Amino acid sequence: MMLTQENLVLTANTIRGLAMDGVQAAKSGHPGAPMGLADIAAVLWLKYLKHNPADSTWADRDRFVLSGGHGSMLLYSLLHLAGYALPLDELKRFRQVGSLTPGHPEYGHTDGVETTTGPLGQGIATGIGMALAERMAAARYNAEGAPVVDHRTWIFCGDGDLQEGISHEACSLAGHLGLDKAVLFYDSNGITIEGHTSLSMSDDAKKRFQAYNWNVIEIDGHDFDQIDRAIRKSMRSTGKPTVIICKTHIGKGSPNKQDSHEAHGAPLGEEEVRLTKRALGLPENAFFYVPDEVRAVFASRATKMKRSHGKWMRTFKQWAKANPEKAALWKTALADTLPADIEDALPVFDPAKPVATRSASGIVLNALAKAVPHLVGGSADLAPSNMTWLKDMGEIKPGDFAGRNIHFGIRELAMAAVMNGVQVHGGFRIFGGTFFVFSDYCRPAMRLAALMGLPVIFVYTHDSFYVGEDGPTHEPVEQIAALRCIPNMTTLRPADPTETAAAWVAALKNKKGPTALLLTRQNMKVVNRNSYPAASNLEKGAYTLWQSGGGTPDLTIIATGSEVEIALAAAQKLADHNVRVVSMPSWELFAKQNSSYRDRVIDPACTRRLIVEAGSSFGWERFASRHTVMITLDTFGASGPFNELAKIFGFTAENVLAKAKELLAR
Repeated sequence: MMLTQENLVLTANTIRGLAMDGVQAAKSGHPGAPMGLADIAAVLWLKYLKHNPADSTWADRDRFVLSGGHGSMLLYSLLHLAGYALPLDELKRFRQVGSLTPGHPEYGHTDGVETTTGPLGQGIATGIGMALAERMAAARYNAEGAPVVDHRTWIFCGDGDLQEGISHEACSLAGHLGLDKAVLFYDSNGITIEGHTSLSMSDDAKKRFQAYNWNVIEIDGHDFDQIDRAIRKSMRSTGKPTVIICKTHIGKGSPNKQDSHEAHGAPLGEEEVRLTKRALGLPENAFFYVPDEVRAVFASRATKMKRSHGKWMRTFKQWAKANPEKAALWKTALADTLPADIEDALPVFDPAKPVATRSASGIVLNALAKAVPHLVGGSADLAPSNMTWLKDMGEIKPGDFAGRNIHFGIRELAMAAVMNGVQVHGGFRIFGGTFFVFSDYCRPAMRLAALMGLPVIFVYTHDSFYVGEDGPTHEPVEQIAALRCIPNMTTLRPADPTETAAAWVAALKNKKGPTALLLTRQNMKVVNRNSYPAASNLEKGAYTLWQSGGGTPDLTIIATGSEVEIALAAAQKLADHNVRVVSMPSWELFAKQNSSYRDRVIDPACTRRLIVEAGSSFGWERFASRHTVMITLDTFGASGPFNELAKIFGFTAENVLAKAKELLAR
């Protein structure tokens, strides 16, 4: 079916009608943005977006990201009309429990939704991560005459997205790298919840993006010809991402609420909905109305996209036959398949040579990277300190995306969200590093990674007050408790280099959510695993590292990370008592074990327990018993040599021994 101007107008107005009806039925939601963006969406989805609703996981599909996730009825309307597995009845259940149309789009919940969005700005950064992954995959796999990776990332954003600081971080990185397959549509309607954007914003968006090294196009977001030309121009851009600044009217078509903040975050009201439908030429009393003409143009587009998909499949098969090694790597990478013998790749550490777990992590990471070729990552300008550099494996830089090391710059939040984008795009397993105290900057994106079940790996070094001279601003205290309270987040705080190696394997095997590795700056003794239990016990979250006797102990000392060393040293001086030392690198993994195992490690009959961790005591109550003492840190740190701070804060074998004796005397 030929696409005409009349079809586009009718499609856009149909989207407006669906958005109004969905929000009105739910008595909750945001109709204004979908109504304002409907014209742009109609042109993009009916003429340019490369996708196949019959195969929503097509590897070379374009990615569409609605960063302002509050406008979700726009996306749901488009997915329904395009033919994804989203029936009209689900649009009628907008924002209802168990529906496929939650208030904000959720990855893995609704067919065709590429990423969870809602916290403003994160959709931009995640989309930029997708665009980065596309360029990296193209550099790896494309062959002459066979561009098996060649797609774009289209991102819709609004004033709120650009006010959030993450937008600066992410757009600066995208401009530096020249991600020319990223196109950002800026819905510049000048309205936020409180009123006009002039209340708090006077940015010149054009100058801002030009300064980022972006291609900038300004259009009337309701002029179909301008929209069409802008998209075509963006597709010709090389060496720069493109922002299309679209001047739009929020609540477009509403006689009384267009250009008003009243159209932003509340239903228009039944009477205003009727008036708006009348103004748009839609049946006033028809709800969730979709004209046959609109279904026809989307069906026609779907047929064309199926042909494109089929053509790509034929190209892919020819490419795979001509490039068997690349094809094998492609298959492994998309499935995130790990070698069955991955533990064999782990280095062996000499018990006579203490090593900081951050340094051990770097050694392990480089060994694993050789065995897992789709493992990529970087750091927020801290690779020499985080030990996250993959040696001799190249680096990502403007115009060159063949390497495996990414310079994220000092942009922690954008780094974390870009990591999410790379991961959700598929074809890579990504890690990113910074100091543990700066996990606070990463937290919003970490939370979304946990919500989406993305197996990204966060490498956090300098994990306690042992940072020393840098002082309390750089010494994490409450951060470990903050991570542990995020659902579906796995934290691993290994005790020594051997546990660090096991932690990396556990992180790679965790395919259902993010993992955080918490690593020391200071050297740690290497536990001789010929005399002590295997470090692979880390996968159980906690295990008995040492016990002086058998059966129920008189005292159980539970420690994590660097404190395991002093706990073990103290326990071994209590020759007259039956003392057990438990290494507990992960609460989350321990909680997944059956009760029988958990009781074997932390015997309920042992009521004397000593907990040792250089961080907040918050949450440790769950492991407390009748007689429990905690050596933790519930104040901020201080500046000074770490060995002196350890004495001041009580993190010495001598203090652990003294507290243990006090408990045993009870």
